[in-house]
Amino acid sequence: MRIVIGAAAGNIGRRVAEHVLRAGHEAVLLVRNPASLPAQLATHAQARVVTLDLSDEAAVTAAAQGADGLCWLVPPASAQVSDWAGWYRAVGAAGAAAVRAHGIPHAVLVSSLGAGMAPGLGTITYAGELERQLNATGANVVALRPGYFLENFLAQAPIIRTQGTLTYPYAEDHDIPFVSVVDIAAVAADYLLHPQWAGQWTRNLMGPANLTLPACAALLAQTWGHPVRYRRQSAAELHQSLVGWGLMPPAQREMMALFQALGDPDGAYATPRTAEAYTPTTFQQFAAAQLVPLLQSNG
Repeated sequence: MRIVIGAAAGNIGRRVAEHVLRAGHEAVLLVRNPASLPAQLATHAQARVVTLDLSDEAAVTAAAQGADGLCWLVPPASAQVSDWAGWYRAVGAAGAAAVRAHGIPHAVLVSSLGAGMAPGLGTITYAGELERQLNATGANVVALRPGYFLENFLAQAPIIRTQGTLTYPYAEDHDIPFVSVVDIAAVAADYLLHPQWAGQWTRNLMGPANLTLPACAALLAQTWGHPVRYRRQSAAELHQSLVGWGLMPPAQREMMALFQALGDPDGAYATPRTAEAYTPTTFQQFAAAQLVPLLQSNG
């Protein structure tokens, strides 16, 4: 089989590629910057690296010729992108065009928990439109809807190491379905490598259990062996952080809307759990494998 993978250098895409190549199939790796690909993927005999922008409909369609399956997701917009809704539409249109042009029978889309549930929720809203674009092709499509990525904690390693704090803008009693990108990629790859399925549907991916951030801090302290506490950011502090990240005002507004949506106790993360939403990686396993080694490093 030939599987085309969008954003193949990202946390999810590269892991999907590893599954595809390990199974002996061909992987077409669509990347914005080929230097960001791990060497074992870039040089693999069964991998073909294509440098393009995922919003470039013609380039994506050309790269997807002969594909048996497509793994599609919208990577973070670059600093130059001010219209995030337009970015989502353009990437969705490019993926849909490739499916139509080549009759790709199966597509796996990485969407978001609560996709399209209401307007004004930033990327959660846009993910709903992305799903509609792929479904309109008539192909077999499964839209994976993950919760909050565990790997987002990695960006907090410096402040955890130096101040012993986790910092987010969410209420202390807000329980969140944390899920690892490792598990998301495994589920996506399983659908792509075993295409004996048909139809169009969504599947929530919510980790093994919802956790509050104070609970995460306690579990991290236990795993790391050092005190860790949770401190809730104010809206003003969050905005200042976004400015410090170098985001332009439109992107700042998008991120503020997203954080507000994700912190809504009746919003996307209030989604009821079902058996198929379970993914196995626990917070403790993630912390031991990825976060604690980073905390113990000198970086």
